Amino acid sequence: MTLSISNLQAIVICDAVVDSCDAGATAASLRIYSGTPPTLADTALAGNTLLAQLAMSDPAFGAAVDANPNAIATASAITDDTAADATGTASFFRILDSNGVVRIQGTVGTSGAELILNSVAIQVGALVKVTSLTVTMPEG
Repeated sequence: MTLSISNLQAIVICDAVVDSCDAGATAASLRIYSGTPPTLADTALAGNTLLAQLAMSDPAFGAAVDANPNAIATASAITDDTAADATGTASFFRILDSNGVVRIQGTVGTSGAELILNSVAIQVGALVKVTSLTVTMPEG
């Protein structure tokens, strides 16, 4: 038999994951990178370029809700980066708590990704604005 969790449990787990972003004395940061994403969030970066860094709210996410059939948490307001650090194509993001610990890594796109931007083509010195950021925990 395959392990299965209830929707309620998926919501609890999703809340625990996003709440971990609030560890430390200040708000979490959202970092957007180019290049091949590391296999795991714990894997060190290798040849990736930091394109932009944005400040998240504290708390970083609202409470997880039932997304039938999954649990989903939506990020609270994220401050724009008014001057991108580098030019490149955004391919993944990491959320770091204020202690600098990587908590979440995900995909970037203009649709169909966890982090939605108006464009994945980022230019040095340009404005970087997040359209939406969600974390989903599957149930089943």
